[in-house]
This record gives sequence, C-alpha cells and structure tokens, in this order.
Amino acid sequence: MIRRPAFLVALLLAASPAAALQCGSRDTVTITLAERYGEVRQALGLAQNGVVMELYAAQSGSWTIIITRPDGMTCLLAAGEDFQPTPQTPPPPGDPA
Repeated sequence: MIRRPAFLVALLLAASPAAALQCGSRDTVTITLAERYGEVRQALGLAQNGVVMELYAAQSGSWTIIITRPDGMTCLLAAGEDFQPTPQTPPPPGDPA
C-alpha cells in the first residue's frame, strides 16, 4: 500500500509553511504525483469561483484530487486507491452503474 497522504501532507506543508492546510506550489505537487506515484492528469474542471480542479491517477489505481486557486496556490483535496475510469457513454437503461 502506498503511504501517500502522510508524505504529501509533509511535502506540501514543508513547501509552503504559511499555507493553512496541505497546500504548495502546483509544480511541486504535480511533479511529486508524477515521479513518486506515477499519477498523471485524467480530468480537470473549472469552478465558477475560478478554482481549477484536477484528478490525477496511476495505473496502480492510486488517485489524487487537487485544486488550484486563482492566486496560484495548489491544495490537496482528496487521495485514495482503486481508481477506475468510467466509460464516456451513459450506461444502458436499467444498469445500476
């Protein structure tokens, strides 16, 4: 099992001691996700308030959701295991998925 959350918390807090919770530079966060966990961006979205949400995942199944605020600060929102991409088409009628 990958011990990502504790490592990322320590990394992000060290990268930005003034940040309140698990935040740091986007470059530091995304490089760590790629190099340490093999995670690459799978999806992104823009919130009405200008925050960019990104979902990163690896073939191993690990995943991380980060947000980048308009001021450029990137924060860890959630992380976990067993990422499974979903099909781009809606499920057929009656499918509980």
